[in-house]
Amino acid sequence: MGSFNIHPDFQNEFSYATSPLDPEEFRRQGHMVIDYLADYYQNIEKYPVRSQVEPNYLKSHLPDSAPCNPEPIENILRDLQKHIIPGLTHWQSPSHFALFPCATSTAGFLGEVLSTGFNVVGFNWISSPAATELENIVMDWFGKLLKLPGSFLFSGGGGGVLQGTTCEAMLSTLVAARDQMLRKIGRNNIGKLVVYLSNQTHFSFQKAAQIAGINPSNFRVISTTKDDEFSLCPNSVGSATIADVEGGLVPLYLCATVGTTLSTAVDPLGPICNIAEEYDMWVHVDAAYAGSACICPEFRHFLDGVEGANSFSLNAHKWFFSSLDCCCLWVKDPSALIKALSTKPEILRNQATDSKQVVDYKDWQINLSRRFRALKLWLVLRSYGVVNLQKFIRGHVNMAKHFEQLAAMNKRFEIVVPRKFSLVCFRISPSAMNQNCKILSTEEDVNLINQKLVESLNASGHVYMTHGVIGGIYFIRFAIGGPLTDYRHVDMAWTLIEDHADASLKAS
Repeated sequence: MGSFNIHPDFQNEFSYATSPLDPEEFRRQGHMVIDYLADYYQNIEKYPVRSQVEPNYLKSHLPDSAPCNPEPIENILRDLQKHIIPGLTHWQSPSHFALFPCATSTAGFLGEVLSTGFNVVGFNWISSPAATELENIVMDWFGKLLKLPGSFLFSGGGGGVLQGTTCEAMLSTLVAARDQMLRKIGRNNIGKLVVYLSNQTHFSFQKAAQIAGINPSNFRVISTTKDDEFSLCPNSVGSATIADVEGGLVPLYLCATVGTTLSTAVDPLGPICNIAEEYDMWVHVDAAYAGSACICPEFRHFLDGVEGANSFSLNAHKWFFSSLDCCCLWVKDPSALIKALSTKPEILRNQATDSKQVVDYKDWQINLSRRFRALKLWLVLRSYGVVNLQKFIRGHVNMAKHFEQLAAMNKRFEIVVPRKFSLVCFRISPSAMNQNCKILSTEEDVNLINQKLVESLNASGHVYMTHGVIGGIYFIRFAIGGPLTDYRHVDMAWTLIEDHADASLKAS
């Protein structure tokens, strides 16, 4: 093995640096980082849940150029605590009730550490056979746990892949559907393709459709109503598709949702899939948040009709304790993905791929490179087992029921939409406003006081919640799913809500 000499002028600078991957230094620093994070979780309740810093706060604390010489980890961790922590919104705080959970766990964290530690790039089977084969196995495990039809599993001719986010899953399947249709009608007819969604479908779908080259005028955003609990109406879908076909357009893709972002509405999969089948339309089911709950038998009915869909996805990093990022996508026809997304450069050719005995996951996704995400899911499933995973999810749902009961007992509040999982949508009611005002309050007045309420709660630092607007009604979303959340945190949050509501109503 060759050697090299360091020029005397640089000797001192090199002497401060270790190898980029020195095992003993890694061991020493790794212990320090793990201890730091353990202390962080132990003390997480002491921090404001939502960051209270002003924009550009960090520029005044950090230099404007990178250091020339190495710095010890002790100094870096000190600055992390002093300058970075204040700028964090603490997603694992037990009082984080905003958006949807992004729940981690010891198993999820350690799976991420192992994945990062091995740092393999599993774009095809030969690049790390274990990465591909473990992903095949855990995706079938999880699919069976959800009682997905056999046609979605490798064992039944379909298959699953781990991607980063639902956005990637939507884009991958939309591109597959597009190319599959264009092979039938000709690529010059891309301008005729139409996609269907509800006004509650996650906004990332419209982004995916734009990237896929769908004409924005061919986005059919179908309105939902309170009568249908803001789920997609099959009759409206049918009317829209008939009108498009009569207009010479081609129905391509429908995105259905199990657990919408604003209110966790559930679209009726069976009737929607029946309509789509008439037009050879691809149906993707987005269950990013609520899909994990369907491992519990009492929630599985929300997936009834999924057998008629072409693809199904959920985010294991939301409510399956697997750490960001870990999106599970199952498809009935992997060849549709492969035909649309495969590349076959000579440098990646190998005997296993040529024999078609293995999966090359680079052909199942937009990106080429990919991480060993299956380790996280494997550790979570093995470390907790099905019984405990169901227990965790049921615990969050029961806490949401408890919060819902607290809100129902206070006549100043109302539940805006029925609760299905662990999200409660509530607001100060119009009747409470009218009792405190000399003149009858308008809907705008009610919306404004609820907006001020959520702003004051978040500014307190004790909780973090987000809002939604549906059917013209502004409401507060209380989403439970944190790994450290318990009933005392829910009770504390409710007491805080009542106190801030009192102050808001008195000031109105």
